[in-house]
Order: sequence, then structure tokens, then C-alpha cells
Amino acid sequence: MAKGKIIVTNAFEIPGKKIVENLGVVKGNTVRARNIGRDIAATLKNVVGGEIKTYTELISQARDEAYNRMVNEAIKLGADAVISVRFTTSPIMQGASEMLVYGTAVKLR
Repeated sequence: MAKGKIIVTNAFEIPGKKIVENLGVVKGNTVRARNIGRDIAATLKNVVGGEIKTYTELISQARDEAYNRMVNEAIKLGADAVISVRFTTSPIMQGASEMLVYGTAVKLR
């Protein structure tokens, strides 16, 4: 595989490939906090209903950042793929949450 290019999947195997080495768990995380400006807009949106786009963007950015950190960790280990990828989030304190993504880095043949 080209350096820096890896397969990332939530599956336990990759069709047509054989896992030849387990390099261990890789992870990426970020903690993001809401801000007062977004909270005011979200409160107003909550009154009329609909998507709270500022929160959607915040979560999407957090997910992307955590994902990229996991992939970079796998690349540093020389992985060809990351399998069994999972996302999770947890509150850290009021108004702040952690986005965590993790999986198993492997070598393929």
C-alpha cells in the first residue's frame, strides 16, 4: 500500500486481504466545548424546532479531528489498515464532551 494510505473500516476483516499482524489498538480523541453564542442560537432554534446546525458542525469537526488522530497513530505504527473502528462520546463537564474513535491497527497481505 502507498505510504500514508490505509484502509479504515468498522468490519473485523477486509475482503481479499489477510491480516498478518496485529499492531494494537489505536485511538484519537478531542474534547470540545460549546460557547455562549452557539448556546443562545441553539436555545432560539429549540423554540421553533429544526436542526441546530452549529452543534451539528461542532460534532462533525470533533469526529473528523478524532478520526484523523487515530489514522495518524496507525500510520506511525506502519499499519495498512484499521479494523473494528468505533466512535463514542462522553461528557467531561457541563458544556464539554469528548469524542473518541478507536480501532485495531493491522498489517495486511
